[in-house]
Amino acid sequence: MNQKERLDYLVAAFKEDSADYKWLRVGNDEDAKRTALRSLMNIRMPKPLPAEVLAIQDEYLGARAEERGIVTLSGIPTIREQYGSCHSFADQISIWQGDITLLAVDAIVNAANSQMLGCFRPMHACIDNCIHSFAGVQLRAACSEKMEALREQYGQDYEQPTAIPMLTDAYNLPARSVIHVVGPVVYEALTPELEQNLADCYRNVLDLCREHDLKSVAFCCISTGVFRFPNERAAEIAVETVTDWLSAHQGVMERVIFNVFKETDKACYEKLLR
Repeated sequence: MNQKERLDYLVAAFKEDSADYKWLRVGNDEDAKRTALRSLMNIRMPKPLPAEVLAIQDEYLGARAEERGIVTLSGIPTIREQYGSCHSFADQISIWQGDITLLAVDAIVNAANSQMLGCFRPMHACIDNCIHSFAGVQLRAACSEKMEALREQYGQDYEQPTAIPMLTDAYNLPARSVIHVVGPVVYEALTPELEQNLADCYRNVLDLCREHDLKSVAFCCISTGVFRFPNERAAEIAVETVTDWLSAHQGVMERVIFNVFKETDKACYEKLLR
């Protein structure tokens, strides 16, 4: 089965799996089919999927990652190599602009919500949606299983607290693991408590990496965008917290990557680390 055949098969299978969208009409071009498949995956609640469908989904997503271009650690320069930086950890820190779902590192960080099930809005551009879309339906199922266990322990109203990371496999992503963390949301003014919450996100993720022997991690820009944390201050907190952690844990991490997507975020990190 080639990629075109896999895509056709999966669109039909996910339509059949859906209670509400069996009738969905999909255009004949590849982009329309990809949009339909991702949308159907995005809205799907965590539940079992037939083994044959799951296997073909995995083949399809694995091939898609190859098509899109997997980026290994050797292809990501350190800030010393890229900018000639004299930062204390210039050989361990990178700034990389691009799609975090293409990184073949030990862990990528997902800016999750407190439900920890990914984004249910079809084709939404948030990182949570992208990571779940390219990891496959197993990721939502794994998160759901972990949340159910936590609800048994803490009650059915349990939601994941801010800055407490959750580790899962990465499934069809090139990365080895995904670390999901809920960042602080700025509703009105930025406060010292929110700044501390953001620092805790970075610190706790790195502690989790050390606990699980994950040597390379790519951080997204936690809490910026729809969470409304000011980009420049978020970058300052990220760099300061990571630098302090690396100072206190010499030789633990091989690489910490600040993954940026927007030029504004790239400029913030370059200002601090060049």
